[in-house]
Amino acid sequence: MKAVEILVVMLLSFDVLGAEDLIKPIPESIEVDISKVRLGKKLFFDPILSRDGTISCSTCHDLQEGGDDNLKFSFGIKGQEGNINAPTVYNSVFNFRQFWDGRAKDLKEQAIGPIENPLEMGHSLQGAVQALKKSRGYSKEFEEVYSDGLTQENIVDAIAEFEKALITPNAPFDRYLKGEEEAVNSQVKKGYQLFLSKGCIICHHGVNVGGNFYNKFGVFQDANSSNLGRYNVTKREEDKYLFKVPSLRNIAKTSPYMHDGRSKTLKKAVLLMSQYQLGREIKPEEIDLIVIFLESLSGLIPGIAK
Repeated sequence: MKAVEILVVMLLSFDVLGAEDLIKPIPESIEVDISKVRLGKKLFFDPILSRDGTISCSTCHDLQEGGDDNLKFSFGIKGQEGNINAPTVYNSVFNFRQFWDGRAKDLKEQAIGPIENPLEMGHSLQGAVQALKKSRGYSKEFEEVYSDGLTQENIVDAIAEFEKALITPNAPFDRYLKGEEEAVNSQVKKGYQLFLSKGCIICHHGVNVGGNFYNKFGVFQDANSSNLGRYNVTKREEDKYLFKVPSLRNIAKTSPYMHDGRSKTLKKAVLLMSQYQLGREIKPEEIDLIVIFLESLSGLIPGIAK
């Protein structure tokens, strides 16, 4: 079946569903081990995990903003520039895989990546263990939380548990979905209807309004991506230019957009997605309304992040 035929079939199936069936509100709380969360938070903000003690997880993931760094590409140790846009850490627990190419199956595997990436923290997990053992207090803190104390596994487990807690509930649109009719205005509702009718909902749905599967970047138009996406992991020809569909949660706060940061504004991102992924014409006034809807997906920063 051709891409155009698939689009038509999916549009028809989504057309019979309501908003409550397509986008699910973020739960107001999620079950976590608070002792692990507190330890993970300390590690998240500590540059000790990088080889030269200059880069922490929070360097690329600003929790007071959108959970990213608003840079096209992030910078690691020794001023090295990365080669892919840093995604938000907020609500990442709801993604079906982690990283743009999905190479990590969960938050634990994801936590290892930046520590051992030579362009990011440039360390090793064993090196991180030794650094933490030399640091005053960490050995005792790990022994209080884990029966086997300070280990490689427990470092990533604590960080993952903290990241699990980074959810942003009660966005205006979530409140609307839960019955607060006045939580959003008529423009948001019109923007959502366009989000449905244009086909954006095909890829961006569920709790995270995305993050549910892979899709080719450039379905209807060559997007000229230099990054091969999922192919870098699998080496299968059919996986070229496949990327995990990003979440649209807090999207108004996480520019620039797409895996290569090619779009500085949300309006431009909507236009490009309409061209690349949907092959559909879209008017400036329609883009404006869709952006207003997207802005209503910004939730509350959790207390643990402050």
